Amino acid sequence: MGGFEFPMTRRSFSTTLLALPCWGQSAQQKQKEEEGQPAAISVEVDVVNILCTVRDKNGAIIANLTKDDFRVAEDGKAQTIKYFTRETDVPLTIGLLVDVSGSQENLIEIERRAAYQFFSQVLRKKDMAFLISFGAEAELLQDMTNSVRLLEEGLGRLRLNAGAGAMHTGPIPSSSTPRGTLLYEAVYLAATEKLRGEVGRKVLVLITDGVDQGSRVKLATAVETAQKADAIIYAIYYVDQSAYAGRGGIFMGTSDSALKKMAEETGGRVLKVDRNHTLAQIFEEIQQEMRSQYAIGYSPLNEVKDGSFRRLEVVTSQKNYKVQARRGYYAIKPEAR
Repeated sequence: MGGFEFPMTRRSFSTTLLALPCWGQSAQQKQKEEEGQPAAISVEVDVVNILCTVRDKNGAIIANLTKDDFRVAEDGKAQTIKYFTRETDVPLTIGLLVDVSGSQENLIEIERRAAYQFFSQVLRKKDMAFLISFGAEAELLQDMTNSVRLLEEGLGRLRLNAGAGAMHTGPIPSSSTPRGTLLYEAVYLAATEKLRGEVGRKVLVLITDGVDQGSRVKLATAVETAQKADAIIYAIYYVDQSAYAGRGGIFMGTSDSALKKMAEETGGRVLKVDRNHTLAQIFEEIQQEMRSQYAIGYSPLNEVKDGSFRRLEVVTSQKNYKVQARRGYYAIKPEAR
C-alpha cells in the first residue's frame, strides 16, 4: 500500500516491522526494560499462530479442551500442532477504535464510560492498549500503554469529528466523496502501524455503525492488513437510529455487512447493541471471550514464503462444537513483515 499519507493528529504513528516469533512481547517487553527488568530472550521460529474460541450448539464457551481435541488444516492439508495453551496470561494488545462521526454524536458519552470500565477490567500487568478515534480524521488519542489512567484521559478526549466536506492534502478523493467516517482507514492504520510489530495476542475492538465514507483504502485492504498483523477484530455494531431517520422519523437503515467481513475473516465476530444488550454487557462478553481462547501453533508443511494467502481450517473432534478462528494468513518472509 505505497503512496498513502494519512493525516494523523495529536500523535504520529511510527511503524516497526518485526518477524513473528511464537507468543512473546514487543511493547510489553519495552515496558519491562524501562522498569529495569531483564529482557527476555526471544527466538524467531517459523510458526503460524492461531487464536480460537470454541462454543457448543447453544453458544456457550467451551474452555476445557486439550491439544488432542483440535485438528488444523492449511489449504486442505493436515498440520501437526506443536504449541498449545489455554493460559489466559499470554500478553494481550488491544486497540480500541471509536467512531466519532456525525452519526455517533449522541453515543459518545456512553461509549466513553463503557470503554473505561472495559479497560479497567481487561488490562493486566503485561497487557497493552491504545485508543484511536475516527470520523473525518483518524486520531491517536492514546499510544501504547498499560495505564488505565492514561487510557481514561484519552477517552476524555473523544470528541465529535464530523468534518463535513473537509479535504486533506495528498491523494484525496473528489469533492463528491466527502471524508466523513474513515472506518477502513482507521483499521488499516491500527493494523500496520500499531499492531504489525507486536507479538502475542492482538485484538482490535471497533465501536461503529459500520458506515465508511471517504477512506482511501478499500474494505478488502483493511481485512488484509489485519490478517497480516495477526489481529482479531471484534466489531460492536452501535447505531443511533435518530441519525438515520428519514421522513416521518422512519429509520432508513445501515448495514453491518462490512463489519462481518472484517470480523469473520480475522477470527472475531460482530456484536450488536440493542434493547437486550447494552454496550457494557457486550464489552463484558468480549472480555470473557478473550480470556477463554486457545492458542494453537504449528510449523507449516508448505515452507515457501511467496506472499500467498493460505486458507486455514480449525475443527474439534466434537462435531457439535463451533470453532471461531481466523480463516487464513499470508505466507510472508520475516523481513517483509
